[in-house]
Amino acid sequence: MVLLEIVSGSRKSSKQASSQNGVHEGYFPVRVARGLVDGDVASLVDAKLLDEVNLEEVERVCKVACWCIQDDELDRPTMTEVVRFLECLSEVETPPVPRLLQAIAGQPNLKIM
Repeated sequence: MVLLEIVSGSRKSSKQASSQNGVHEGYFPVRVARGLVDGDVASLVDAKLLDEVNLEEVERVCKVACWCIQDDELDRPTMTEVVRFLECLSEVETPPVPRLLQAIAGQPNLKIM
């Protein structure tokens, strides 16, 4: 979650999540998964940083963050792996969207391409 908060420039809580027909699209991890699915990570970045940010790095950070919140802890990277990903020493594969985020988004088949 810390990586996601760095990207967005603000601390996110479940209280900030908006609900429309029971779907919490405002919940930031759901927005991150949706941004990765849609190829629109720019919409996730703090507006103050948008002119100075490398969107490939933002995508990398979002992918790492999504790996870190996987449902099964065995699927999550170690801290050593996280550091290697963030330092661009290892390639970050596209993570699956965690089942919890799929459920929150109301889309059980949501996948990052």
